[in-house]
Amino acid sequence: MMKNRYLICLPTYNEAANIVDFLEQLELSIELFGNENSGIEIDILNIDDNSPDGTANLARNCATGNFHQIVREKKEGLGPAYLAGFSWGLDRGYDFFIEMDADGSHHPDELPLLISQSESFDLVIGTRWMQGGSVHNWPLHRRLISKLGTTYAAKALKLPFKDLTSGFRIIDRELIQYLLDLGITSKGYGFQIEMVLRARQIGAAITQVPITFTERTKGRSKMTSKIAWEAFLGISRWSLTQRLHSIYRR
Repeated sequence: MMKNRYLICLPTYNEAANIVDFLEQLELSIELFGNENSGIEIDILNIDDNSPDGTANLARNCATGNFHQIVREKKEGLGPAYLAGFSWGLDRGYDFFIEMDADGSHHPDELPLLISQSESFDLVIGTRWMQGGSVHNWPLHRRLISKLGTTYAAKALKLPFKDLTSGFRIIDRELIQYLLDLGITSKGYGFQIEMVLRARQIGAAITQVPITFTERTKGRSKMTSKIAWEAFLGISRWSLTQRLHSIYRR
C-alpha cells in the first residue's frame, strides 16, 4: 500500500526556549495520528537559520527517526527558509508540505483536521478569523493589526480568504513545485500572502479550516516593523499589477 508522505517544515531562529517542548508535543501527535491512519507517513524537517542560541543542537539532541534538519549559514527570513525546506522535500519525494511555527502557537493536535482536507485541496489554510477559529493571549491591538492586515490584503488582491498570513497550512507537491519555479521573493510574512495569491491565480483548489492560535509564552516574536512594511509594499505592488493586467485585457 502506497502511503502519502507529509513533511512538516519548521523554520526556526532563536527558539531554544520552545523547540524541545514543541518537538515532543509534535512527535506525540504524529504517533497517535499515525497509529490510526496507516495510509500516511509524517516526517519533520527543521530549517534553522544558524541560531546563536543553540536551537539546532537542542532539536538534534531530541530527534527521533522521522526528524531531519537543515542548518543554513545565516538568517535570511521566513520565505527563504521555507523555500529551502520545500526544495529538500521535493528532492526526496514528499507528497504534501505542512507549514508550522515552532514557538507553540500552532497546536499539533489540530494536524488531523488539516490533513483530512489535504487530499481534496491543493492548499489548506489553518484560519484564526473564521467560525470555529480563535486566538488566545493576544491583546486587542495585536488582534486589530492582524485582522486589519489580512482584510486589507484580501480586498486589495481580491482574495476570498480570512487569514492570509496564517503560518499553519498544507500545500501539495504540484503547487509547491509551481511556486518554486515561479520564484517567490517575499522574505517575511508577505511570503504567506504571495503563496495564496499565486495559487489563486492558477486556479488551485484552496480551502480554510478553523484553528486555535496561542501566543508564545517564551522567547520573542519575529514580527518587526520591517517585516510588516515589506508585506504592505508587496500587497500594494501585486494589487497594482493586477489592475494593470485587467486594464490591458480590456
